Amino acid sequence: MPAACEVPRPTRATLTVLLLASTLGVMGGATIAPVIEVIRQALDVGGTAAGLVLTAHSLAIAVVSPLVGRATDRFGPRLPLAVGLVVYGLGGGAGLVTDTYPALFASRLVLGVGAAAVFTCSTAALLGLYQDELRDRVMGWRTAATTVGGFLYPLAAGALGNQSWHAPFAIYLIALPLGAATVFALPRTAPTAENSQKTKRPRGGAVRLLREHPLVLGLCGLWVATTGLMMVLAVSLPRRLDQLGIHDTLIVALYGTVLASGAASLIGLTYAKLTSRFGYATLMRIAAGSWTAALLVFAVADHSAVLLLVPVLTGIGSGITMPTLTVLVDRAAPAEQRGTATSLQATALFGGQFASPLVFGPLVDATSIATAALVAAAGTTGILIALFRLKDPQDPDEAGPEAQEHEPAREQS
Repeated sequence: MPAACEVPRPTRATLTVLLLASTLGVMGGATIAPVIEVIRQALDVGGTAAGLVLTAHSLAIAVVSPLVGRATDRFGPRLPLAVGLVVYGLGGGAGLVTDTYPALFASRLVLGVGAAAVFTCSTAALLGLYQDELRDRVMGWRTAATTVGGFLYPLAAGALGNQSWHAPFAIYLIALPLGAATVFALPRTAPTAENSQKTKRPRGGAVRLLREHPLVLGLCGLWVATTGLMMVLAVSLPRRLDQLGIHDTLIVALYGTVLASGAASLIGLTYAKLTSRFGYATLMRIAAGSWTAALLVFAVADHSAVLLLVPVLTGIGSGITMPTLTVLVDRAAPAEQRGTATSLQATALFGGQFASPLVFGPLVDATSIATAALVAAAGTTGILIALFRLKDPQDPDEAGPEAQEHEPAREQS
């Protein structure tokens, strides 16, 4: 085999950089969420316009990710990730010096372009550099790192927001030194000759991948559905707490981030043991069951103490789903299209996140929060039933000749 196709053994620095990069995905909207009302007032815009500041990056991620995936398949994740981190830092940090709504909105789109590269390339690198049980362990660590970031960054932003609404945007600048570290920490990889020929084909790789591997399409559809349905809780929980007489923003933050992050982190740290004992398919059913229970409790709870169950159950579901669907999509796609498959997850995940308020917002306004939660619970129940058709991916050692033919390519990647 040509030396260019060999991937050096990842170091501790490699894993550290990739885990830190994985925390940045949750920074997109969470970092400025504590000051979004201050921004709205300072720029004199309406609630919808302010909400778009939080979600504009999700739209950019959904649109740009397939292009990033093709670049990752062709050049490897190292350089696209480094460039993406720089774009992320510059786009996010632009809020430090932005004083008009159009400029701020444009900077959020730039942030989304960088975030697309960060999400896709960091995921593809982790999947390519680690195999078997070690991969499950690393994906669990990634989930834990992401959830910890989802807790720490908003707290830091809230503290900085006491200075000015511009100050929290400084947190995005973390991506700049991380981009430089990526160049030195990640191993140099080069696409195989076969892969290079495929990336030169005129038709889009994502369309072909979905057509030739329908399981990838189904799993991405699962990403869209679960993200869209669970955003009902993320958007409506503060409002529900307000209805129950809880107005302290710190307590709202504890409900919304601390409990969910703690539960998801615990799942992440034990993920390798969980997959070994239960398998991927069973874990996904447990996740869907947790979501359904969370939505039902949310719909009927009439006391704040009962609502404590909601973020815990949500965190359990999220802690299982993030690594499990990532691994399942990777196992369902050819190794030479890992970047494209990963990018489709980003498109599905953030596309569902962006679309959810557009779908459930009018339903909440026309009926009630409880009704929207019950509708979402019906959706997660349907997902749970559908997941009984999901099978665990076949172990390569037990796979047939056709699967064995693809396995060397996965080892090379």
